Amino acid sequence: MQEQTFQYTDEDAGMTFDLTNIIASFLPDRRQRIMLGAHWDTRPRADRDPDPLVREQPILGANDGASGVAVLLEIARLLHEYPPPVGVDIILFDGEDYGQEGDIDRYILGSTHFAANMGAYRPRFGIVIDMIGDSDLAIYKEHYSVALCSPVVDLVWNTADRLGLEAFHPDVEYAVWDDHIPLLRAGIPCVLVIDFDYRYWHTLEDTPDKCSQESLAIVGELLTHVIYGQEAQGERNLP
Repeated sequence: MQEQTFQYTDEDAGMTFDLTNIIASFLPDRRQRIMLGAHWDTRPRADRDPDPLVREQPILGANDGASGVAVLLEIARLLHEYPPPVGVDIILFDGEDYGQEGDIDRYILGSTHFAANMGAYRPRFGIVIDMIGDSDLAIYKEHYSVALCSPVVDLVWNTADRLGLEAFHPDVEYAVWDDHIPLLRAGIPCVLVIDFDYRYWHTLEDTPDKCSQESLAIVGELLTHVIYGQEAQGERNLP
């Protein structure tokens, strides 16, 4: 495991923050690699809470942050116990959710730093997961993923269809500025898997009781089949 540390200065607030991306590589000598990512930070302000008196309080982030990390931690356990046919890199990004609404430059800090400092690293493809713990899980295709990385979107949704995972829907429903954006810009074919229709988003009510272990299991099952499937080994037509 590696820790990629960096600093971010919020000039408006006059504050500098120490941030850390966490990177775990399985079978690091394998040339064929896939990347899995999630953000491990939570929002420092509940700016969408219906109570204006609590909007400067940090959220717990059971779904928006913790759900993706929970799935990847279980995937890491599985990869350790059952070595995959390809190398796998799990990256937990810091600072994804720091920014103010309407100011996109202060979001996705960890993935932006990683993309700017990844050197020759080029996985075959990447999948970023976010907000996948909603007890009423409904995952639609994300606009930037479809526009810039449609073969990997097809891989993910075709796998979900083959497994009978009804939480995955075929329509494009939203465009989300998330950690896949810097990776796409850096040349990594990367898609976002997210349920963005979550009523407790950026509120103090984003707590574990709003989440479901069944939802986590659905996404975990999908990722497991992608990792251990033939597509990950380059036997199908991917970017």
